[in-house]
Amino acid sequence: MPASNPSSNIGVKLLLVAVVVGAAAYLVTRNLRPVAYVEEVISADAVDARPGSLTVIPEYSMELKSAEGGRLATSDFKLKPGAEVKAGDVLARLDPQDLLLEIEKDTNDSQAAKERFEKDHTGELELESALVVLENYRRLNKMGSYPAADLAAQERSYLSLQQKVELKRIDSRHEIENYSNALKIAKHRLEKMTITATFDAVVATVYKHPGDLIAPAEAVASLITKNKIVEGKISEQDFAKVKVGDEATVTFIPYGAFEFSGKIIQILPTADPETQRHIVYMEVKTDASQPLVPGINGEMSIIVDSHKAKAVVPRRALFSHNGDAVWVVKNGAIEERHVKRGFIWASGAEITEGLDSGEQIIVDELEKFHDGDKISIKMMPSDALKARK
Repeated sequence: MPASNPSSNIGVKLLLVAVVVGAAAYLVTRNLRPVAYVEEVISADAVDARPGSLTVIPEYSMELKSAEGGRLATSDFKLKPGAEVKAGDVLARLDPQDLLLEIEKDTNDSQAAKERFEKDHTGELELESALVVLENYRRLNKMGSYPAADLAAQERSYLSLQQKVELKRIDSRHEIENYSNALKIAKHRLEKMTITATFDAVVATVYKHPGDLIAPAEAVASLITKNKIVEGKISEQDFAKVKVGDEATVTFIPYGAFEFSGKIIQILPTADPETQRHIVYMEVKTDASQPLVPGINGEMSIIVDSHKAKAVVPRRALFSHNGDAVWVVKNGAIEERHVKRGFIWASGAEITEGLDSGEQIIVDELEKFHDGDKISIKMMPSDALKARK
């Protein structure tokens, strides 16, 4: 049996060590490469989306006022910010004590005037007595015992008395009607001292509280309707392309990146006088967990046109360097590719030149990469159409 060659064994061992070291170095080098989040370029529908801002506003609001002045009573005071009320609900009352005393006085005066009118017959008795005297003078005149001129004077005196009695009755009836009218006015004032909701609403702000003295027509609180309007504002250059029925993607600041489906239901003919931006009303689909609360703001992306595009990328994959550019990944290395874009929307962009469907591009942390870098990749599903789901 031939003896082993020591030098040959050493060579094999050195070769094995070199392979192991090389493999380790490769793995270390590979692991040291930065990881890039990569998506494939897709062929899909591109949309022309116009941006705008959003604010949720109440359909209308109203200041709650009392037509009468007085002190707010503690009883029936139901005004609390955020409270929901229904049309006809009593929300507050003014202390009616002084007015109740006035009503009581008017009631007593009216009743006394009616009783005087019913029981006062002095005028009728005077007329009856005067008529008896006049008839006697007429009889004497027929007998030739009483001059015609004196009879005529007696008849004029009777007519004057008759007129005075009738005028007194008219004055009495007028007095009764005045008392009755004053009583009606006082009772109407009492009704106006009760403050009620005129529509289903939410109490927005409370200005006055029990014990406060308020003047007539002074605001006690403000109410807003439960119906909400999503008001959008768009720039003048985009206004001409927007029409009723256009769909939109909507986000609200309190709900983060969550996207809602919207649609334009009305375009107002005037612009905001301060910003000169045009106003549209949106219909937005939400649920109870994400309510439309007056005052919250957001953004919208209105889709005004669409077509099939050969290359669509996430909008965040684009960066600016002597024009629009993207990082394209090939064989573990990246290259800067200048592109031309077409339609652009909230989450995506159409690429008309420079990219083909199926190519891979970096979509996140673009600033940390350079042309020619070697990288490791982490593939992600395309979310370029996220805003349209």
